[in-house]
Amino acid sequence: MSTTTYRLGVLQGDGIGPEIVPSSVEIATAAAQAAGASIDWVTLPLGAEAITSHGTPVPDETKDALADLDGWFLGPHDSVSYPEPHKSALNPSGTLRKHFQLFANIRPAKSFPGAKAVCDNADLVIVRENTEGFYADRNTFAGTGEFMPTPDTAIMLGIITREATERVARVAFDLARSRRKKLTIVHKANVLKLTTGLFRTVCQEVAQDYPDVQVDDFHIDAMTVHLVRRAQDFDVIVTENMFGDILSDLAGEISGSLGTAPSINASATTAMAQASHGSAPDIAGRDIANPVAMILSGAMLFQWLGAKHGDDALINTAQIIEQGVADTIAAGTSTRDLGGTATTTDFTAAVIKAIGSRQG
Repeated sequence: MSTTTYRLGVLQGDGIGPEIVPSSVEIATAAAQAAGASIDWVTLPLGAEAITSHGTPVPDETKDALADLDGWFLGPHDSVSYPEPHKSALNPSGTLRKHFQLFANIRPAKSFPGAKAVCDNADLVIVRENTEGFYADRNTFAGTGEFMPTPDTAIMLGIITREATERVARVAFDLARSRRKKLTIVHKANVLKLTTGLFRTVCQEVAQDYPDVQVDDFHIDAMTVHLVRRAQDFDVIVTENMFGDILSDLAGEISGSLGTAPSINASATTAMAQASHGSAPDIAGRDIANPVAMILSGAMLFQWLGAKHGDDALINTAQIIEQGVADTIAAGTSTRDLGGTATTTDFTAAVIKAIGSRQG
């Protein structure tokens, strides 16, 4: 049993966020109780509701409060529906990643027995550099990193630095060392010789400190084909920002559904749990959204916190959540995107029952 109470933020976000985030919190609470972990949940405003109440989607009071917490659950955002100037500004997720320098976006893709998967035995993790690369809005102190010198010309900044590449590479190599000791570097150094060439070179230099990890590399276009044809052959993949976003969405579909694709965004000191998918406003409020990605993102956060603090109760919490989800899907209870008929509420209740059954 843990003797520490961990304070975790809850930011529901937009669209299906107010459905899947409470689901993940409810399941995490049950798992933490079973594991003997103590959690204090702190709900904070973010997204469209925060624009109404605070005049901005990410209020300063939210950022200030998050700085004092151990981590947080972030729901999806629907920033394309925000009124200007918020629609054109950096979205809430990007704002928090940038503000807290959450440089490593870790996105697993693992096939579930009982779910519809293109590859039944995929089990890989994509480690995406999160602060620069070819997402221009991460590369500037202020503004979005895009500009138009004329109405007919648009320019974006794409930046790769040795420092950012090395720190994310070490996260990826440490992860590979704890798994199957295989790491793949994804780049486009045949064309983007200086930028992604630097990314590949720095990752290869870091590899010298991990002689026990097998390393290969592929161009981004070839990698999309390899993932579709033989996802089961890959373990840990490290790449820059935009490539990582594309590959992790593809990997999520290969392993069953984006609805099962979790992630965390981490620095050396804090982390946030965030599902890889978007806000799905077309199905919001209908109680049919798949909460698995958000639930498993929470499990990833507990695993990260447990490793950081050396707390077995948190690690056990993560394992209980993961097993509860796997047992529920394997038993035939799943949402529509996985071929089932369960509602969000039904699925949540089934996972909590599965957790209780194992503990009982």
